[in-house]
Amino acid sequence: MPDIRRFSLFARIGLTCYAFVHLVVAWLAAQVALGDNEKADKAGALQIVASGGGAWLLWLIAAGTGVLALWQLTEAIAGHRHAPSRRRWVRRATSGVEVVLYGLVTYSAAKTATGGSGKAGSIVATVLAEPWGAAAVITAGGAVIAVAAFLGYRGLRKKFVHDLDFGGASPAVRRSTERLGQVGWCAMAVAYGTVGAMFVVAAVEYDPAKAGGLDPALRTLAVQPYGQFLLLALAAGIAVFGVFALFESRYRKI
Repeated sequence: MPDIRRFSLFARIGLTCYAFVHLVVAWLAAQVALGDNEKADKAGALQIVASGGGAWLLWLIAAGTGVLALWQLTEAIAGHRHAPSRRRWVRRATSGVEVVLYGLVTYSAAKTATGGSGKAGSIVATVLAEPWGAAAVITAGGAVIAVAAFLGYRGLRKKFVHDLDFGGASPAVRRSTERLGQVGWCAMAVAYGTVGAMFVVAAVEYDPAKAGGLDPALRTLAVQPYGQFLLLALAAGIAVFGVFALFESRYRKI
C-alpha cells in the first residue's frame, strides 16, 4: 500500500477513535445529569474505555489521534497552499486549534494507559501556588474561551465543510453531515467555554478544584436552575458531535 494510502487509513482510524471518545463523554455527561458520580471529562471517558477494552485500546486511540495531531501540525505550519492567501492563514489557524484538540485526547489516552491521571486540577493547584499563578490561570481560561468561540463560529457558519469531500455522497448524506456538524461544533463550543469559565473562577477564588476539566464544569451546570435539562441537552450535543466525527472519518480531505 502506498505511503499516502497508509497515512490516510491511519488518519481515518484516528478520526474514528476521536468520535468514539466523544460518544463515551456524551454518555458520561448524561450520567452526571442523572446523578451518577462517574467522571465526565476525557480522562474519565478513557478510564471507561480502559476498563472495557484494556490498555491496548487506549494506545490505539493515542496513536490514532497522535497521527491526527501531527498531520494538523504540518497543515498549520505549511499546509493549505492552494487556498487564497487570506483563507490560507485562517485554515492554518484552524489546523492549529485541531492540533490542540487532538493532542489533548492523545495525551489523556497515553496518560491513562500508563496509569496516570493528568487531571487539570492538580496542575492548576501547582500554578496557583506561584505569585504569578492567578494571572496565568486566568489567561489560560481566556484562551480556552477564545477557542470555544472559534468552535462555535466554525459550527454556525459551517466552516468545517471546507475540510470535507462529499464526492460520491448523496445530497441527503451531505445535508445530514452538515447539520450534525453545526449542532456538534456548537455543543463543543459550549463545553469548552464552560471549562474556560471555570478556570477563570478557580483563579479568582483560588480554588483549584473548580478547574478540573469537564467534570466540575458539568457539575456546576447541574446545580443551576434547569441544570439537568441543560446537561442532557449538552450530552446530546456532544453525542451529535461524535456521530459527525464518524461521518468526518469517511469524508475528511486527507
